[in-house]
Amino acid sequence: MLDELVPFGDDIQEHESPPSGGTPWKVLVVDDDDEVHDVTRFVLHDLRIFGRPLNLLYAHSARQARAVLRQHPDTAVALLDVVMETERAGLDLVGYLRDELGLAECRIILRTGEPGYAPELSVMNEYDINDYRTKSELTHTRLITTVSAALRAYEQLRAIAEHRRGLELIVHAAAGLLEQHAVADLAEGVLTQLAALLKLPADGIVCTQKGSPFGGDGEHCYVVGAAGRHAPYIAQPLEALPEAGIVAAIQNSVARAQHVFAADHTVLYLKAAGNQEAAVYLESGHVAAALDRPLLDVFVANIAACFGNVKLVERLNHIAFHDPLTRLPNRVQFIADLDGVAGRPADTVVALLDIDHFADLNDGLGQDIGNALLLAVGERLQARLAPGCRLARVGADVFGVLGPEAQVNATRLLALFHEPFEVGDYQLPVTVTLGLCGSPDQADSGITLLKRVNIALNRAKRSVSAHYECYLAEMEDNTRWRVEVTRRLRLDFQLGKLQVWYQPQVALATGEVVGVEALVRWPGESGFVQPPDVFIPLAEYSGLIVHIGAWVLEQACVQRAQLAAAGFASLRMAVNVSMPQFRKADFVEQVAGTLARYQMPASLLELEITESIAMDEPKVVLQGLQALKRLGVQIAIDDFGTGYSSLGHLQSLPIDCLKVDRSFVKEIRDGQGGVFAETIVGLSDKLGVKSVAEGVETLEQAGFLRDLGCAVAQGYLYAPPMPAEPLHAWLHQQASSRRAPRPA
Repeated sequence: MLDELVPFGDDIQEHESPPSGGTPWKVLVVDDDDEVHDVTRFVLHDLRIFGRPLNLLYAHSARQARAVLRQHPDTAVALLDVVMETERAGLDLVGYLRDELGLAECRIILRTGEPGYAPELSVMNEYDINDYRTKSELTHTRLITTVSAALRAYEQLRAIAEHRRGLELIVHAAAGLLEQHAVADLAEGVLTQLAALLKLPADGIVCTQKGSPFGGDGEHCYVVGAAGRHAPYIAQPLEALPEAGIVAAIQNSVARAQHVFAADHTVLYLKAAGNQEAAVYLESGHVAAALDRPLLDVFVANIAACFGNVKLVERLNHIAFHDPLTRLPNRVQFIADLDGVAGRPADTVVALLDIDHFADLNDGLGQDIGNALLLAVGERLQARLAPGCRLARVGADVFGVLGPEAQVNATRLLALFHEPFEVGDYQLPVTVTLGLCGSPDQADSGITLLKRVNIALNRAKRSVSAHYECYLAEMEDNTRWRVEVTRRLRLDFQLGKLQVWYQPQVALATGEVVGVEALVRWPGESGFVQPPDVFIPLAEYSGLIVHIGAWVLEQACVQRAQLAAAGFASLRMAVNVSMPQFRKADFVEQVAGTLARYQMPASLLELEITESIAMDEPKVVLQGLQALKRLGVQIAIDDFGTGYSSLGHLQSLPIDCLKVDRSFVKEIRDGQGGVFAETIVGLSDKLGVKSVAEGVETLEQAGFLRDLGCAVAQGYLYAPPMPAEPLHAWLHQQASSRRAPRPA
């Protein structure tokens, strides 16, 4: 019996760590006899086999052994007692080791004190048992020899398995890494695969590429993949690494354009199509084994191909998610950024900045200056917004900002544009209009957030005085309502549900009907779906007014022909015209074609434009009106006095009539008011054109206007707007009453 016994308890016992000098072999001793443990420890303690020490692990039962094996799956040799808790405890443990744990390389030496319990040959082969000995056979020398043989077999099996696994990793790496869509992801994949292939810690691998991952610097190496202590240096220049040895090794490999196999490290050099270069540093602690080098060559060849493909994919991704002019993220990337905050509570605000009158600047100074201004705006926003803010160019002259409310607010953003921008030889003052939206947690997606902030921006742009608007839920409700009404209007127009009604116009001096005004109506099952002052602006905004206007003109000409056939050939037909119609290049030709198609005299058509249209685009309007006058069409200014027209410009327009707005006529009551109506009627006299008053509802108003010299009136005092059939009946009634003899 040995003097020094190893104390064992119920827990698993592990020998003290052996002296340094190579990775220790792990040898598990499983026996229910303390003396066997002591003898084995005495023989194998401090022994070095093939230059490596032993790390002895102990278990007194199959149960304890299972726990040890689960904790140490890299056990090289297991010395197992066949008979322990049961007669088959050792063999059952072998089955657990092979079948459940899958430890195929671990060598097994069975020991027994009773030769009658020797396993059959079939069991030895099935479980790949390396050796079987009685305990009496394992003398000092025989035990060392048996363990040494088992360790040699283990090492050979491990080498075969590692090379097989390495080939599998190379195949899978080549296929898997082709799926990566960024050099950083590829570098991480290289790091992972090499660490697995060479059994190195990921902390000792650094992946670099020649050229900045952000572009602009193609000469220096940059870290694109690292872990552990090197991870903070990803995307930084190689020289930022604090370990000069690693920097020098990588630079040496890239300069020589070849692998470097040094005493304590390896550098793998990669070159892909398009002269893309990369290098991977491996901190191995020893010279790469000759057996590993062919594997590394195959690996590098595959990775180099992947690297070239990924650079191409990365380039395509950059184009897909970045604005080519400013190099800022584009709308697609901005939506992805918004997706990241949508539905989450955060002190985050989204803003859209629209450069005011950018189109005028672009047209006046040229596209080059316009592009330079966009670059300058982007650079200022990048420089003065906090690093936590995300910036994008989401439209031609619209920038998006996402960040904390302290940074992304109207006061701060507008202040960024107080100073002019230096662009070439110009100092350009720039103002912007903002839309802002907070509470990202109340949005279900980035698209929803962008839609809401865009609603706020459009509202701000429509405002005369506000430079910004913050999104409110009612804005979206109103927008949704407008979209729905416009959709229904378009559908009902296509289905022929809109109608043209007509309101008579009466000469104030004689009471004779001299004309009618065509007015579009949208009737529904119970009254009107929407009044004209609601759906006409929506039709103008959506562009539908162009088609509706052309249809109204055609219906008016059809009705005028029917009126002529009924004996009212001298009646003038007034039709309203919108600005979108004027902008149509063939508008005058359309009018001429419609008049010709229905054989209507041009002098009996009076086209009405609002005062705001007359001032909106003076050149376009003037050219259109002059062309219409050459056709012989009459021109009237509707709602006069409600806009801001210049009298000088008004005098230059070829007009035939001024219409007094109903709001001025309404002021005439109880012998009061009428100042504006008097002014407009007087102005029409000075200009030599007739005047027509709208909205006349009382005899007092009619008498006041007649005394002023107003020529024509229309309103409920005479007749409301009505469909064509009632109009005919009303006209015949008026004609009959005028022909009836008056009593003596």
